[in-house]
Amino acid sequence: MSEQLTIAGRTFRSRLMIGTGKYRSFEEMQRCHEASGAEVVTVAVRRVNLTDKTKESMLDYIDRDKYFLLPNTAACYNVDDAVRTAMLARELGLSNWVKLEVIGDEKTLFPDVFGLVEATKILVKEGFVVLPYTNDDLITAKRLVDAGAAAVMPLAAPIGSGLGVQNTAALQIIREQITDVPLIVDAGVGTASDACIAMELGFDGLLLNTAVAAATDSVKMATAMNNAVAAGRQAFEAGRMERKLYASASSPLSGLIR
Repeated sequence: MSEQLTIAGRTFRSRLMIGTGKYRSFEEMQRCHEASGAEVVTVAVRRVNLTDKTKESMLDYIDRDKYFLLPNTAACYNVDDAVRTAMLARELGLSNWVKLEVIGDEKTLFPDVFGLVEATKILVKEGFVVLPYTNDDLITAKRLVDAGAAAVMPLAAPIGSGLGVQNTAALQIIREQITDVPLIVDAGVGTASDACIAMELGFDGLLLNTAVAAATDSVKMATAMNNAVAAGRQAFEAGRMERKLYASASSPLSGLIR
């Protein structure tokens, strides 16, 4: 990619971040991480074995020298649980970075935006680098920036839905008005074209999981996502042609030999 992604002073070559859930095996997960080209791997703290060294853990399949571990607070439904989970991850040596989730609804997994802003303020004061998962609402995104978020991660569609970008206008408005911190599309991407569309909107990065893990050939889909994120970013930087209602000849009419 032509530019690197920088969050809170740390630079990454890849603009794609990838998750760890729903894979058929840890070995498959490992192969997908490699194929994706991602450098950031997110792990649900509440769903991973962190203490019992006698049992297998997905962390055994993530090379910490190669990948930057981003703990997340998935399955946390209130501020206290989210903050406590982030604190636990830091105490166990995972990271002082956190992908913050405060879920407000069990069926849609939409965020509780009020709790999200509150938890962001608390964790920023505690020295965390906070990347909150939020809805595609400009005002919430602004509140998160004011609360000290190092990046804002609006959804494209409900988590794990694979519906792709559902509200292009809302994401465009967020992109236009928030320039202080990186913006990363998180949740809802289903295939490579979805990833490309998100990046063509000018977002700085993309986080996904189910689109790869649930694909028939997960490794091949991981490769496709790697290419799509790169292509979408390059197209954004190139600047697309103007849309026109009528045809415009690609070959000039002047200078024809008669």
